[in-house]
Amino acid sequence: MSVSVRRGGIDIRQPYNQWLQTILQSPNVISMSFVPITSLLNSVPGNGFLSHAVNLYLRCEQTFLNYFWHKYRMNKPAIEDLHHFLEFQLPRQWAPMYGDLPLGYGHKHKKNMSPSLQFSLMGPKLYVNTVKVDSGNRPVTGIRLYLESKKNDHLAIHLQHLAEIPGFLEISEDNGYEPIDEPVERGYYEPVKWSMFSHVYTAPVQYNSSRIDESTAIVTKAWFEVKLVGMKKVLFLRLGFSTVASAKIRRSEWDGPSTMSRKSGFFSALMSTKLSKELKSSPEKANKVEINSAIYQGGPPVPTRAPRMLSFVDTKEMVRGPEDTPGYWVVTGAKLCVDNGRISIKAKYSLLTVIPEEAIE
Repeated sequence: MSVSVRRGGIDIRQPYNQWLQTILQSPNVISMSFVPITSLLNSVPGNGFLSHAVNLYLRCEQTFLNYFWHKYRMNKPAIEDLHHFLEFQLPRQWAPMYGDLPLGYGHKHKKNMSPSLQFSLMGPKLYVNTVKVDSGNRPVTGIRLYLESKKNDHLAIHLQHLAEIPGFLEISEDNGYEPIDEPVERGYYEPVKWSMFSHVYTAPVQYNSSRIDESTAIVTKAWFEVKLVGMKKVLFLRLGFSTVASAKIRRSEWDGPSTMSRKSGFFSALMSTKLSKELKSSPEKANKVEINSAIYQGGPPVPTRAPRMLSFVDTKEMVRGPEDTPGYWVVTGAKLCVDNGRISIKAKYSLLTVIPEEAIE
């Protein structure tokens, strides 16, 4: 006795020979083999980066399925974000590059070229590197305060940016941008330790130029400036911007230390409260997978003994990468903060959406 099951074809209980002739009209799968999706990219130029990007996306998908899928369902990269996500899977690097960092500052350079800040009567001086850091119109994805020189007593600002400009973005330098003067409200000038010594300007630094064309601005430059305001030295953060043609900001949010200093002025405290509400509240993330071919992935070697100036400067990096869904954040603003006697920095991240040509017309 044998039992046969018909697969495919048109089965209307006709004789076997008649059913056999209908299989070509309505076939059914009886054998299947699977190949890695990245093998389809073997003949595509730059397939290494594309394969890496696809693997990142699939790994992200698998992570969400394995860990509390019901909780993270709305946070995974959506299919409509896949194109931008893939375009942003490029190598990232810090500016200035490690090899460009000065090994030391001579006494003459320190005295004549680097302005200094002092936060107490007998305390050490913190010298400020005022050299402009430029990403070369490449999107900035991270920002940090850094202590340079052999003694780690020179405050500098570093930018993390993509190694290349993503294909869907058309970026050009905004030479006509002119930042407005600082407001006269003294609440934005915050002392680090004592009010009679050096202060920090804590107002947000953002693009404020009004343009009539369909473009938006992203951060591509940063530098410090020290000014004498009254009898006190004040540290200012300056940002330079580049414009992205035919694009608009879809969403923005601030990322960085949310602790408010007890010495914060009224205006800065008010602004910090507003920014704190905009900070992304997300569950604790797993350890990031670092894929970096640099000799020193985490930065240049640092002394085993913590630098003295770390008690005045928070050097934590503010960065966002593929693991921060939807994976293509860019920096569009920043602000200095004073948190418990330490200078720190917050970054404003934004998602860009390219406007179709038919929508502009």
